[in-house]
Amino acid sequence: MPDHPRLIYSPLQQTFTADGKTVAIRIYRGAASGWTLEVVDQYNNSIIWDDEFATDQEALALALLELRDEGIAAFIGVDPGADLA
Repeated sequence: MPDHPRLIYSPLQQTFTADGKTVAIRIYRGAASGWTLEVVDQYNNSIIWDDEFATDQEALALALLELRDEGIAAFIGVDPGADLA
C-alpha cells in the first residue's frame, strides 16, 4: 500500500457566503511544502491555485480578496445534475 502524504489543515479554513451562495475556503499543506489554497462550491467543484503560499494567512487573504473582487458567482461551477441541453 503506497504512503499518502499527510495533509496539515489550516485553522483559518472557513466558509464564505455572499449573494445567497456559499463556498468553502480550504487551506492545507504537506509536511514539507507551502500552503495550498482551494475554493469548493456546493457541487464539490473546486478551484485550486497553482502557486503555493508561504503562510496560511497569505492564502486566506488572497481568497477573500478574489471572492470580493470577482464575486462569488465566479467560483460556482456547474451543477452536475443540471440538464445542459
